[in-house]
Amino acid sequence: MPKSENRIVVTFACTECSERVYTSSKNKRNDARRLEIKKYCPRCQTHRQFKETK
Repeated sequence: MPKSENRIVVTFACTECSERVYTSSKNKRNDARRLEIKKYCPRCQTHRQFKETK
């Protein structure tokens, strides 16, 4: 079964150092705004806010 056309793969970048470490998928129709999550940044070696990038 093919994946839905509404879901896209997004990349998350650290707000401090701009390191792109995490990826996820989201539904374009339900989540129109950019996502923000708090994750561990290996470059900063602390938990930082990650924002969705294109």
